[in-house]
Amino acid sequence: MATLILVRHGRSTANTSGVLAGRMPGVALDERGSEQAAALPGRLAGVPLAAVVSSPLQRCRETVRPLLDARPGLALHTEERISECDYGDWSGRKLAELADEPLMEVVQAHASAAAFPGGESMWAMQSRAVDAVRDWNARIEAEHGEDAVYAMCSHGDIIKSVVADALGLHLDLFQRIHVDPCSLTVIRYTRLRPFLVRLGDTGDLAALAPRETPGDSGAAEVGGGAGAP
Repeated sequence: MATLILVRHGRSTANTSGVLAGRMPGVALDERGSEQAAALPGRLAGVPLAAVVSSPLQRCRETVRPLLDARPGLALHTEERISECDYGDWSGRKLAELADEPLMEVVQAHASAAAFPGGESMWAMQSRAVDAVRDWNARIEAEHGEDAVYAMCSHGDIIKSVVADALGLHLDLFQRIHVDPCSLTVIRYTRLRPFLVRLGDTGDLAALAPRETPGDSGAAEVGGGAGAP
């Protein structure tokens, strides 16, 4: 089956301000995020891509734009099912503030039981994302062959939940996975099992250095906020 390259969007204005953006409109890449997106064509220069699939949110569309500009014939498809988790009433709130919410402890330790007020459950989030990946795997293979490679640009919690599924991990363990902004995660799907080939690859170990501020890591998803490594 197809090989999937999961791209987390570049660093956004919400990431640097420590806000849980969710599906809020108007969340763009910041200056660093734009630089990360501009480097994406070079990082993938040696990879023949069959298609690019993107979350409909602005920060994802901005992340893949340089790649599409560099490859004029490459098709772009928008997929609602890989949009950010619907955090409901939590959207737009500061992660530092949300850390004191009792639900945050559930999100971190028992994600399968977590449902956001006015939003969706994390279980529903994973289910729709995994369904989308499997549907796109079948479509890409049917149209381009079993050795085809395609890219999918999405969000931190979405990517972590897809990785957990590929590894056979329960959703309650997905907080042990971390993906940085504009990192590449590669999963090769076969008839019997998926193989995790790369996880959160940025080609840069600078992210391992101590952080100056909570927002520096670009972790403004629930799964990358309080309690994240």
